[in-house]
Amino acid sequence: MLNLKRPICFFDLETTGTNVVKDRIVEISILKIHPHGERESRTWIVNPGVPIPAETSAIHGITDEKVKDAPLFKDIAHRVYDMIKDSDLGGYNSNKFDIPLLAEEFLRVDIDFEMQKRVAVDVQNIFHRMEQRTLSAAYKFYCGKSLENAHSAEADVEATYEVLLAQIEKYEELENDIEWLSEFSNRQKVADFAGFIAYDENGSEFFTFGKYKGTLVAEVLAKDPGYFGWILNSDFPLYTKKILTNIKLKGLKS
Repeated sequence: MLNLKRPICFFDLETTGTNVVKDRIVEISILKIHPHGERESRTWIVNPGVPIPAETSAIHGITDEKVKDAPLFKDIAHRVYDMIKDSDLGGYNSNKFDIPLLAEEFLRVDIDFEMQKRVAVDVQNIFHRMEQRTLSAAYKFYCGKSLENAHSAEADVEATYEVLLAQIEKYEELENDIEWLSEFSNRQKVADFAGFIAYDENGSEFFTFGKYKGTLVAEVLAKDPGYFGWILNSDFPLYTKKILTNIKLKGLKS
């Protein structure tokens, strides 16, 4: 059993594609594990409000026909948020994709989703640091099982939880502590989910891309104010823009 200080929600998204800014959720499954081992789970099919590309439907099996009578994300957003609001988060490739995309969906419907009071454990990053495989291979390797219905959100989230338990059992160096696992499974501490802004060893934010890569955000905003406007008017995630705005406001107050 996981050693938990608070609940953790393992979750998986099936989406219209892989672009965090532009794509939308078509299925979300959450498995919530409580500190004493109680479990609760919920899966929603979601109408993304845009056509699902045929090549994407071929992967997860969710078509426009299947979602035509399903609720929009805005119709279920508060139920999703209520389930995860008191919890840490766990997933497979969740730090780079699922968490940033979920944050975008929340912000579109004016739900202010934050990570400051929670941690995230990315089971894929643990796996890649230890073995280098896919989720199906991880499930076979750690659990001795074949992953049936891969790319079904519910199947994937169950497998992810089982893989993490097996990883803790297999590797003595892994601590059964969610905050430790979060630190281990996050290669770089980022401020904005998508990784455009990260923290240095002093806890100061810096840009990880473009002409100011490696430069402190506060320094860039001071010497090139137009860069702030460029990001706000460009195709960056809403959460990245929110974090950048917070940094700018913090600078104005200091």
